Amino acid sequence: MTSLRLDYVALTDVGLRRSTNQDSGYASNRLIAVADGMGGAAAGDLASAETMNIVRELDRDLPDIDPLDALGRAVAHANRRLGELVREDPAVEGMGTTLEAMLWDGHQFATAHIGDSRAYLLRDGELHQISTDHTFVQSLVEEGKITPEEARVHPHRSLLLRVMLGRDDNEADLDRFEGRLGDRFLLCSDGLSDMVDADVIETVLRDSETIDLAATELVRLALEAGGHDNVTVVIGELVDAASDLDPHLSSADGRPQLVGAASDGPRPPSEHRMGQSEAPAAMSSTPRAVDPEEIRYAPREPSRWRWVRRALALAVVLGVLAVGAFYAYQWSQDQYYVAESDGNVAIYRGVQVDIPGLTLSSVEERTDIPTDELPEFTARQVRAGIDATDRTDADQIVSDLASFVPEPTPSPTPSPSPDADADADDESQAAGAGAVVRR
Repeated sequence: MTSLRLDYVALTDVGLRRSTNQDSGYASNRLIAVADGMGGAAAGDLASAETMNIVRELDRDLPDIDPLDALGRAVAHANRRLGELVREDPAVEGMGTTLEAMLWDGHQFATAHIGDSRAYLLRDGELHQISTDHTFVQSLVEEGKITPEEARVHPHRSLLLRVMLGRDDNEADLDRFEGRLGDRFLLCSDGLSDMVDADVIETVLRDSETIDLAATELVRLALEAGGHDNVTVVIGELVDAASDLDPHLSSADGRPQLVGAASDGPRPPSEHRMGQSEAPAAMSSTPRAVDPEEIRYAPREPSRWRWVRRALALAVVLGVLAVGAFYAYQWSQDQYYVAESDGNVAIYRGVQVDIPGLTLSSVEERTDIPTDELPEFTARQVRAGIDATDRTDADQIVSDLASFVPEPTPSPTPSPSPDADADADDESQAAGAGAVVRR
């Protein structure tokens, strides 16, 4: 049996529309992994980085330890760590991360998957998705309600059903996978899979001479398609362990590759940083030359009409604010979202804001869908509110949520007894004679 070696590469890009990278990637000859953080201001980069820094501790010899058991414990540890961070700093409540990890023991892979980051396999020139998205649209595909093609463009394709949030209600899928000589594995965040079609990914993985070239091309294609999100690509390739290392590969030096938030050292939003530009001017000991423009615009004796000008300026500002508030309110009443009302899913008109003394939303339609009967993660999203682009989109969201609630089984109608038939005949006769029958 041929002994196999895992060559690897990890590459990430912040994308064209994001200011920070909330993805984390890792690659070595034992472990390849991707984590896609979420939460924005709630520290999605922190979630992915903490998770990756715990999982990558598996990149070592694990004698007498089942790799799958070790990977499962690492994932559970990372999830607990996220919970600890939330308890330590409530400002990061709501952060979470996906995770895609493959641990190679020289014979087979132990795999962990949660969320919508993906794992692909290129074998014999054909691409296979070996992970299953934990998304709302994937559940619709599995139920036969929409096709995979429709899922790709569904307006709620990013709605996750399972993700690492620091709680115990979401578990990762753990499995084993047999690798073969020549297999290429691609782990990626949805910044790639949402922007580049699977057939294009297949072509790039198959036709690229090296995995380094494949990773570079895939990131380029995602950016060329719009780069709406962070893009992270991690590729591993199983080769003959006896073959010479290609010195042109980034993994030729044997060092692990850590990219994205985990390598940047993210910090929670509650930890403020002071830039050098904020240093007090008094710290400078060098006398500052007087700028003639400062003299020219130096304060002068206040005019006796000063209070009049201030009153007029204040009136103008208040007028502008009043007009702006009027149009803002009009705009708010053209907005819709789906949330909970009296325990059921409801469509609201307006916007979700909490302004004392001012109501900017009202129930437009209350459905008979009990929120408690929805999956736990979906129920939390409903209680937090799901934005809709318009009323039609809100109706579609409600329709999608209704698919999670099982249809009630009607109770069988008992057959009438002979006596009941006789009583019914008597009542009919009485009614015909002008009697009043109470039903």
